[in-house]
Amino acid sequence: MLLYILKRLGLAVLVALTVSALSFSLLFMAGDPAISIAGENAAAEDIAAITERYGFDRPVLVQYADWLVSAARGDLGRSWYFDLPTTEIIGDRLGVTMTLGLLAICFALLLAIPMGVAAAVKPNSLIDRAALFISVVGQAIPSFWFGLILIVVFSIKLGLVPASGSSSWKHFILPTVVLGYYATPAIMRLTRAGMLEVLSADYIRTARAKGLAPRKVLFKHALRNAIIPVISLAAVQMGFMLGGSIVVESIFALHGAGYLAWESISRNDLPVMQALILVFSMFYILFTFLADVLNAWMDPRLRVG
Repeated sequence: MLLYILKRLGLAVLVALTVSALSFSLLFMAGDPAISIAGENAAAEDIAAITERYGFDRPVLVQYADWLVSAARGDLGRSWYFDLPTTEIIGDRLGVTMTLGLLAICFALLLAIPMGVAAAVKPNSLIDRAALFISVVGQAIPSFWFGLILIVVFSIKLGLVPASGSSSWKHFILPTVVLGYYATPAIMRLTRAGMLEVLSADYIRTARAKGLAPRKVLFKHALRNAIIPVISLAAVQMGFMLGGSIVVESIFALHGAGYLAWESISRNDLPVMQALILVFSMFYILFTFLADVLNAWMDPRLRVG
């Protein structure tokens, strides 16, 4: 298992370096960064001063190496718009995004696991078809459209919950539903498939033959084994959700890191956007690595190795 974890760790490091290189190259994709800071109508002297101040006249590899070392120390540069450290700006917003992500993954698990279990217990039944229909709809509906529909129905028409903002827990209800529903189909299908496989296992038939209560067989023996890959998938989905929060936070005006990404794009604040891509990617890599570790710990073949 240790060798497997080390291999996955090495792969995670390589992916992190690749993401860092792509994130750094974002600075130069829009042209001369000095012109982006000074403005297209800026004087040549101002552009030259900015180039010297930020070191844009140095070789790109040298700039990348310096940026990578600074990033490893927690310094991701300064915002062109606010003239503040990007880590300070992102840190002020990250709590909202993490709260939304945790609420959304909990909502997805609470919705998907019971549906997956019910669908597996009664395959090809009306419950099974309804669960699969909800799963297909969840994959087909774009998050922005689903969010707008919820705003129109529950905020404008019924007035039950606020449509935007982040000042109270009520503001997180609709964004949680939209973001959590995005992860529900994959979790539900995996739960259903795992339960179908476990329920046909020999030890489940043995437990039933011994006269154990159906509920005890289902939840204590079957679900406990089928839930392991679901937890790993939830960890990966959590990383997806943090990146997907950009759209959801923009729709509901939640002032989190996702909404900050939209603001940075509109303001052409490339250092903040660059740092956000790196932060979101690192979260995804971290959650994926934790899922790999969990799978390795639960897999008896890897534990033996």
